[in-house]
Amino acid sequence: MILVFGSINVDVIVPVPQLPEPGETVLGGDYRLLPGGKGANQAMAARRAGAEVALAGAVGTDGFAIVALDPLKRAGIETSLVRQAVPPTGCAAIMVSAAGENLIAVAPGANMAVRAAQVPDRMLAPGTVVVAQMEVPAAETGSVIRRARARGASVLLNLAPARPLDRALLTEIDVIVANAGEAAAYGTEPAAIAAGLRRGLVVTRGPAGATAYLADGTIVSVPALPIVPVDTTGAGDTFVGVLAAELDRDMPLAAALRRASAAAGLACLASGAQTAMPDADAIDAAVTRLPP
Repeated sequence: MILVFGSINVDVIVPVPQLPEPGETVLGGDYRLLPGGKGANQAMAARRAGAEVALAGAVGTDGFAIVALDPLKRAGIETSLVRQAVPPTGCAAIMVSAAGENLIAVAPGANMAVRAAQVPDRMLAPGTVVVAQMEVPAAETGSVIRRARARGASVLLNLAPARPLDRALLTEIDVIVANAGEAAAYGTEPAAIAAGLRRGLVVTRGPAGATAYLADGTIVSVPALPIVPVDTTGAGDTFVGVLAAELDRDMPLAAALRRASAAAGLACLASGAQTAMPDADAIDAAVTRLPP
């Protein structure tokens, strides 16, 4: 099974003709309220891909909590490890241009109240893939990662958003996924980062696909799905969630990367994050359209 330890937000999405420059106001269309947050998104992507998923996080006591949690519950994601906190539910303001590009600002809210103690030891056993990101307190994420490794679980960390990472954690992590900017912000060559991990580093490159730098020095590249994007929001989270789902099934890494890449492309063909994520059948069909 997959245990996601991470953020839960509501996305306020505003379509705009073009992304604004600093100091510029752009008149957009009608906004939409959609469930989001990297943790919740990755949980949904893994669930849609067919995995059994539990989510540990936090929401407030406001109306946004219902918007954030209801779709997860309806999808069959276990949410008993989500706590209710005093701060409001996290919120992301997202502008999406006519070209499908986006700008995102996140107010963490209740996500800063997420604690490692929410996760019982029994859920960190061998056979569990723990998925984490950088949108909840780093110390709590580090604690869950160390506990997971001590109890035999696998760990996949999405290094997003780019924040300092305790280098001592590297030996506890199986796979790190980061986009090119996030990987560069770490200040070390990808191969050097990968050498300290248990399996390797995956760098996603948007329309250029993704490259996996393995701990043994091997490099595996996968192409992107040829598409005309509508909205790239959630594509990275889809990649992470589907990759976790396939690794949970013990799929070889190269094949898992191809499925994750295909799924990320499909997620760009509709608006929103969770609302655009493909199911397993759609991923099956899209993988056949990936360039060799």
